[in-house]
Amino acid sequence: MPWCASQIEGATGRFLLQQMVAVAELEAGMISRRTKDALAAAKRRKVKLGGWRGTIPTARTRAKAVAAIEARAAARAADLAPTIASIQAAGATSLRAIAAALNEQGIPTARDAGVWSATQVARVLERLPQ
Repeated sequence: MPWCASQIEGATGRFLLQQMVAVAELEAGMISRRTKDALAAAKRRKVKLGGWRGTIPTARTRAKAVAAIEARAAARAADLAPTIASIQAAGATSLRAIAAALNEQGIPTARDAGVWSATQVARVLERLPQ
């Protein structure tokens, strides 16, 4: 039988509730101790964790990063162009149909993190020359 709030009646219910709270507090304390120990060990190994790194990217650096990302995306779109063209030639005209075909062929997404969606196909097609 699942636990519910109506079972916390009387002395026995209050006792059980207090025990559950005590166990939760104990676990929170143990998590805190493990975290502090791990951070201390990382500090001893001279690992930098979080916070300020001492640099602010300049506009030129950001522009280079954006250019590199766009170049990588354009190259990926160019690689996919023949595959998408053959899918379209086979009769798939909608973005969803193209995405389904890419998924069926096992072609990974750009980040290899999932399945193709209509939005991803649209973004690839936007990068292709018309």
